[in-house]
Amino acid sequence: MSDTELPVAGTAVILRDGATGPEVLLMRRPDRGSFASAWVFPGGKVEEGDRLPGATERDDAARAAVRESAEEVGLRIADPVPLSCWSPPAEVRPRIRTWFFLAHDPGGALAPSSGEVEEAVWMSPITALAAHAAGSLLLVPPTWVTLHALSVAADVDAVFAAAGEIEVRHTRLRRTEEGTMHYWEGDEEHDGGIVGARHRLVAEGLPWRYERS
Repeated sequence: MSDTELPVAGTAVILRDGATGPEVLLMRRPDRGSFASAWVFPGGKVEEGDRLPGATERDDAARAAVRESAEEVGLRIADPVPLSCWSPPAEVRPRIRTWFFLAHDPGGALAPSSGEVEEAVWMSPITALAAHAAGSLLLVPPTWVTLHALSVAADVDAVFAAAGEIEVRHTRLRRTEEGTMHYWEGDEEHDGGIVGARHRLVAEGLPWRYERS
């Protein structure tokens, strides 16, 4: 299946200001199914009710992100801002193209959906990355890279101010004896990359390392 034919999903990166900077809502999936035991942002596949005549794929994905946030954690977000779009590597199954959207915390108590969410917590990106590096919290590459970008922001306003051109990433994967290498547009190992250029995640043991030049 070509990238243009992939199923589509929408994910909400819900943010609030904490004592030391922005906090993001993360939830842990059950130990079965997609992303088993991983900590992810709320989200899921676009359903028929998310589609409107004449709407773009991105708009459909945004409606899915809004709906899934309400269903999975009980938060009714509004006006999601597109951040990135991820097409998974050919080796991954199932393959789903996923749009990530920034959203403000609408307030209210979290209500994790039984059977879909084991727990949901507000956490600073730095704390989440440190826990992953220590092996106590499981993240998948798109979540890790997004948290890495958020970790340098002073507050939520700064995150939204920095959101500009949507980052489109078609992932290329190479397995090594130590783990995996993930390459994106611009890297010398990606299609059309310039020799010596870097845009990759080095996931060969912990901690992971992001390189971009």
